Amino acid sequence: MRNFTRFLAKMLAVLAFFAVAPGAAMVAVTAVSPAAYAQSNSVIQNIDVRGNHRVENQTVIGYLHLSVGDRYDPVRADDSFKALFATGLFSDVKISMQSTTLLVELSENPLINRVAFEGNRKVTDETLTAEVRLGARVVLTRSRVTADVQRILTIYRRSGRFDAHVEPKIIQLPQNRVDLVFEIDEGDKTKVSRINFVGNRAFDDDDLQEVITTAESGLLSFLKTDDVYDPDRLAADQELLRRFYLNNGYADFRVISAVADLDRENNSFFITITVDEGNLYTFSDIVVESGISGLNPDDLRIFILTHPGDEYSLEDIDKTLEDLTLEVSKLGFAFAQVRPQGRRDAETNTVSIVYVVEEGARVYIERINIFGNTRTHDEVVRREFDVVEGDAYNRVLIDRAERRLNALDYFEKVEITRSPGSAPDRIILNVEVVDKSTGNFSIGAGFSSSDGVLGDISITERNFLGRGHFVRLALSVSEKRQDIDFSFTDPYFLDRRVSAGIDIFSRQVDLEDESSFNLDRHGFGLRFGFPITESWSVTTRYQFAAENITDVLATSSISVFLAQGRTNVSSAGYSIRFDTLDNARNPTTGLYFNFSQDLAGIGGDVNYLRTTAEARAYYQFRPGIVGVIKVQGGHIAGFGGDNVRLLDGFFKGGETIRGFDRSGLGPRDRATGDALGGNMYFAATAEVQFPIPLLPEDLGFKAAVFLDAGSVYDTDLVNGTQFERNGIAGFQTGETLVLQDSSTIRSAVGVSIIWNSPFGPLRADFSHVLSSAAFDDEQSFRFGGGTQF
Repeated sequence: MRNFTRFLAKMLAVLAFFAVAPGAAMVAVTAVSPAAYAQSNSVIQNIDVRGNHRVENQTVIGYLHLSVGDRYDPVRADDSFKALFATGLFSDVKISMQSTTLLVELSENPLINRVAFEGNRKVTDETLTAEVRLGARVVLTRSRVTADVQRILTIYRRSGRFDAHVEPKIIQLPQNRVDLVFEIDEGDKTKVSRINFVGNRAFDDDDLQEVITTAESGLLSFLKTDDVYDPDRLAADQELLRRFYLNNGYADFRVISAVADLDRENNSFFITITVDEGNLYTFSDIVVESGISGLNPDDLRIFILTHPGDEYSLEDIDKTLEDLTLEVSKLGFAFAQVRPQGRRDAETNTVSIVYVVEEGARVYIERINIFGNTRTHDEVVRREFDVVEGDAYNRVLIDRAERRLNALDYFEKVEITRSPGSAPDRIILNVEVVDKSTGNFSIGAGFSSSDGVLGDISITERNFLGRGHFVRLALSVSEKRQDIDFSFTDPYFLDRRVSAGIDIFSRQVDLEDESSFNLDRHGFGLRFGFPITESWSVTTRYQFAAENITDVLATSSISVFLAQGRTNVSSAGYSIRFDTLDNARNPTTGLYFNFSQDLAGIGGDVNYLRTTAEARAYYQFRPGIVGVIKVQGGHIAGFGGDNVRLLDGFFKGGETIRGFDRSGLGPRDRATGDALGGNMYFAATAEVQFPIPLLPEDLGFKAAVFLDAGSVYDTDLVNGTQFERNGIAGFQTGETLVLQDSSTIRSAVGVSIIWNSPFGPLRADFSHVLSSAAFDDEQSFRFGGGTQF
């Protein structure tokens, strides 16, 4: 027996050596003493737990794999040791046999009193606290501390600070408590010094950098955030590249790799994106097949946006798929599904598309659950769905709802998932959203060559009270005008897809330089709008305005003198709009058309019919190079014996045809030079915008060349008319109006410098007039811009 005991002792000594050696994995064996093996035949008559202060004895005994009455077993003792360590409550555990007593000696892990952060300036304590798992009254373990250090580093890396370091400090307190302090060295932002593309032939590197959101660092890096490396952004950029190529004819495109190499010496990343463009494809045969009885595929062809000979475009396929699905559903086939089948011909570089309409599985929507909307009401989310609970499930309609929710810009995150319902033919839709800030308080400043220095202050809420209402109050002041505007819009009036709004306005405009008077205008408007399709919409409106011409100069035109005083204008109108622009603020592709008519004479003092129209087309020749064609025109005519007043005519200038001053076009009083406005105008613009060569694109500059042409003409005033201004001090009597009016086409060419600056969009136009009327006011330079901060 003695020799056997010595043998066990030697074996345990060898095992203990390996346990502390590098890479050893048998730490737990050292928890059981050699004497315990010698007493393996001892029967446990008592269990003695020592060293525990917060954990009850019975809790500790509950984790043991040995109990009173058992014969001591070293293997079961080792299992007990592992179970106690796994709780995370203890920093040290020893189990041994003392005669017939099983002795369990413990050292409890300390309890955290508080967690603090030091050195963090770019990330708030609240953000870090929400991310770490350790907190007050939580047991401290090394593994948990290590995990929280990694979580903090992940936060900094997502914000582009890969040079950040975190060191945890433990401050001992009485009663086995500690303060845990994370000392943070945030380091500098890790910039993207260079983005290289490999394998691209159809589009150069500059073109592709216009597509992705990650940018190279440059002179204005201190004002930007998109030049900081973010792995999530890089992953999203790969999808942007894929969509870009697939929408421009490259059906075989794929991203082979996207590698970010960190230069630790310069704390910057080099990003290399390797692509395989494939060949340029066009559409060939486009067919609609119906597998549903009673559904004629020929009736659906008008909804197809893909046509033979056009470049392959995934976007056009997606839109066609959506339009076909909606139309089939309207025809009464609720469970119908539309699937596009593409067949590529590598020899001819063409793709034929077959849109297959077939009966889908009869699955109903049992319930729509909405999560995460702490502020936005449920109905704001639900109304973006074309389906309700109990309707047939259709994936295309659900995808459409998800796009609409994202387009609202109320949420940081929108995700729609599905789960099984109470029956095999039932599903549950789970809509998870995360509310974002939708309010905006802004102060603006700028300069315009027509209005001079200008400033504005506004308060805007796009999701008022979480009901999706739009509210805006704005004050704008310049050298030439002062505006106060209040606007309220309910985009779903009476729970219908009809928008309703009210506008209240007050304006004071200084027109002394153009027409020798000032204008005060106050009033309100009501409007209703509704969509016809995704691209077509109609707006109706009513407006009441009280207008007053004041401060008429003694040298003003007789027509201005006759128009002075107060007038009430009551009008109703409508607009029809078609819009397929890719971006409302900075479009690069798409069409826009607007036709409007307003009828004044519903009460008030004025009778007229005003008609205006505008059409714009944008085409992106390649990323960064955009062509614009714009045509517009208008006509106004009085009725009921009324002529068109001075205030109701069209006053046009450099905002319509560059190269001319504000109100520099159209009829004038020859004696005073005052602009009188025209009853008719038309204008056309052709412009090409492009990057400025040799100038880094991250500066935000681009240039444009343009050609403007048009005219403003016709007035109800009659040349040679005699007027009397008897009794008015400073005015002559018996005056004769000498009218200058011409339908001559005015035209100008020029170049523009456009700067999307950190201070807002700025634009300078340099124009050369090609043709004009002798009495027009010309302006060779026009500048405007502003910002909000």
